[in-house]
Amino acid sequence: MRARRHSHRTTHSDGAGGGTTTSPRARRPGRRGRATAALATALLLSAGALTACDSSSDTSANGSSAKKRAAKPAWDRSPASVAAVGDSITRGFDACVVLSDCPEVSWATGSDEKVRSLALRLIGEADVLADRSWNYARTGAEVADLRKQMVKAAAKKPELVTVMVGANDACADSTDRMTPVDDFRTSFEAAVAELRRTAPKTQVYVSSVPDLKRLWSVGKENPLGRAVWKLGICATMLGDSEDTSAKADQRRAAVLDRVVAYNGILKDVCAKDSRCRYDGGAVFDYRFDGELLSKWDWFHPSKDGQGALAEIAYRNITSEDPPA
Repeated sequence: MRARRHSHRTTHSDGAGGGTTTSPRARRPGRRGRATAALATALLLSAGALTACDSSSDTSANGSSAKKRAAKPAWDRSPASVAAVGDSITRGFDACVVLSDCPEVSWATGSDEKVRSLALRLIGEADVLADRSWNYARTGAEVADLRKQMVKAAAKKPELVTVMVGANDACADSTDRMTPVDDFRTSFEAAVAELRRTAPKTQVYVSSVPDLKRLWSVGKENPLGRAVWKLGICATMLGDSEDTSAKADQRRAAVLDRVVAYNGILKDVCAKDSRCRYDGGAVFDYRFDGELLSKWDWFHPSKDGQGALAEIAYRNITSEDPPA
């Protein structure tokens, strides 16, 4: 007879209710037990990985939300009200009657159907006539006058304010009386700050200062234009219009340089405001000809010139991307 094989299984009291338990040493898991353990481990690892992914996802989502909050506000390409500030160009000076304002043909807020002002294109005739556009520009104004105009504009809480200023700062009796560049910056920054104080969400569209030398080159061939300029219109550029000496060229170059500097400031200050859009130098680059200039002074825009300014502004304001 074979001797009976003794089992290595041992028992011991659990010390509590007198029952018995199997010794860990004596109990080995079978295949099914090992598979169950492996599955449990895998599930635990998967749960941990999912938790980590969820945490990463939450962090990413929160980061995305933070970026959205920090992002610049979207430019509204269809504002429902328009206010204008600036100088004689925005007042339509010399476009209808000699030596007179004609705001109804203003490129910014006019009601003339031929000009089709920016306001007409954006909000329509009914709203223009229903006090949804305001013109606070003033003939002869310089950048130092802009802050007071902004006070009036901001009080209306317009959705858009247009700015065109700087020509009079360069058009002085002599080049040494042109507005200094630093003063121009200080005044323009103060005007924008004034608007932001009362109307923080109002958008701003800034037109560049026209190329005054271009206006001289167009009008100097016209006898009437030369005669009118002798009355003192923009003496720094248009004075002694037939003088082509080196000294005269140097004077005109100084005026052009100052205009370019002003435009650089307009661009720079506007770039620091998330709700401001500069025209990218579009007005400065525009080649105004005789048909686009006033027949009375060969300096201010005619009705057709006002229409050209309105088209430039409308195109830039309604564009998805700002001018380069």
